[in-house]
Amino acid sequence: MTSYNPKDWISFIFHISKADTFRKLIPIMIIIGIYSGIIAYLEIEYWHLPEDSHVKNISMMHGMLGFVISLLLAYRTNTAYDRWWEGRKMWGGLVNSSRNLAIKLNAMLVDDTDRAYFRKMIPHYASILRKHLNDSDTGKQLFDDVDLEIDHHKHRPNQVANKLFMKVNNLYLSKKISGNQLIIINNELQSFTDICGACERIKNTPIPYSYSAFIKKFIFIYVLTLPFGYVFSLGYYVVPVVVFIFYVLASLELIAEEIEDPFGEDANDLPTKKITENIKKHIEEIL
Repeated sequence: MTSYNPKDWISFIFHISKADTFRKLIPIMIIIGIYSGIIAYLEIEYWHLPEDSHVKNISMMHGMLGFVISLLLAYRTNTAYDRWWEGRKMWGGLVNSSRNLAIKLNAMLVDDTDRAYFRKMIPHYASILRKHLNDSDTGKQLFDDVDLEIDHHKHRPNQVANKLFMKVNNLYLSKKISGNQLIIINNELQSFTDICGACERIKNTPIPYSYSAFIKKFIFIYVLTLPFGYVFSLGYYVVPVVVFIFYVLASLELIAEEIEDPFGEDANDLPTKKITENIKKHIEEIL
């Protein structure tokens, strides 16, 4: 995740980071600019359309649809951010559960071998969960048109959680912890799998295809029809105006696409690697 100072306006305005949508949109912005220039040339130099041409009234459509497209993009961005923020809350919960489990075990365990086991395995769960969520196959498990050969016995986070609980149960059977102590640490052990399931829900359930496809088509058609009406009032200046409008609308969609899956390696995704390292550091300090 990109680190930045939200009060540094100069850096925001003039610095282009690798996460900036401008770089990704340069090729299609050039194509849109050429297209707008051709339309402007045809209307001004070739067709010689009069000022009272009905083509000029196309701009009325853009005025009416501008409100609709703004609502769609606002909803799209908010929905994507909600997924990003929920993912962050889940990983924050994993940090707290790992710490609480380590603190409770630190008070209960006397044997250094047992303490060393949990010192290794608790951070290992966060590391395995991070790799599990980064796996492209994890995000395809609910797709009807994808046939994945998945061995559910090799679900890596479940394997680690299973080993943790088996170890705790062995401690109870060997009388190293009491039944009440087992109940006390059960919530943290259970929360690991709950957090994994919540993260998988975000990873496996993208924005519905029809909704995402409609927004892209809407933006494309909206921008392609802009030059026809605005040439009458802007002339050849319609080229940079249309390119800028496309940049704004397409950037909002690109940002939403990037943050709706917060467990990847994009610049705006969650810093799961750093969170995993912090969990390891804190557990080693406690145990």
